[in-house]
Amino acid sequence: MILVTGANGNLGSATLAALHARDATATGGSRTPNGELRRLDFDDPPGMDLAGVTTLVLISAGYAEDDQVIGRHAAVLDAAVRDGVRHVVYTSLTGAGEHLGFALAHRATERLVHACGLHWTVLRNGLYAELFGGLLMWADGGVESAFGDGALAAVARADLAEAAAVVAADPVPHSGRTYDLVGTPITAAHVADRLGVPHRTIGLAEYRRRLLSQVPELLPFQPPMLASIATGIRHGFLSNTSPDLADILGRPLDDPLATAVAAAAATRPSAGG
Repeated sequence: MILVTGANGNLGSATLAALHARDATATGGSRTPNGELRRLDFDDPPGMDLAGVTTLVLISAGYAEDDQVIGRHAAVLDAAVRDGVRHVVYTSLTGAGEHLGFALAHRATERLVHACGLHWTVLRNGLYAELFGGLLMWADGGVESAFGDGALAAVARADLAEAAAVVAADPVPHSGRTYDLVGTPITAAHVADRLGVPHRTIGLAEYRRRLLSQVPELLPFQPPMLASIATGIRHGFLSNTSPDLADILGRPLDDPLATAVAAAAATRPSAGG
């Protein structure tokens, strides 16, 4: 039995769907389960039940401060050891992202994975093309960003989900391996060209100001996280490529530019708005 954590989230649900498409015996876990999902609350260690699970796909439990994220991951790994899981597949962060504001939680979790005593595979996921497109800001008939001319080796979320499913469905050949799963470098200008609009660069200070003043729903740790993504792209730290993802999938990758364009277009203001 394969269990995918965070199965109500975007990556977790896509990974579970990809496993089912491969006729794998798989289920999902979530703190708010529905249907046939298991209840799996990382903040309730005694209540976590991984009995019968042979392979655990640990989708990173982000959206919290580092200490909380690492504590949650430690708890589920402890439960995996306790309940006899044999292999853990962890969705980490691309190696090019060492400087990003959320890298530490991933690298600390990788250490926990290596030390837990289970067979393991680490999937160092690149940043989503959907995220890249969604972070572009519409203004005055064009898009603005703090990305400058920098490129991101963006990757479609569906490709990452399929890669996780491929590895989880047959984990033995991937045991002890760390893969860097990134896509083709794209820029904000590329996205703007496809949309038929101009791209304007704003400074990092202006970007941070907008995050703090115009997006009140952000949690305290999120503005510096997003600013780190912007400066990383702007200064060329996230454009590295790798053949790992295409090798795992055995096919060409989905076009990250088309995915980013679709994400940006989805936030385009209406003509009347």
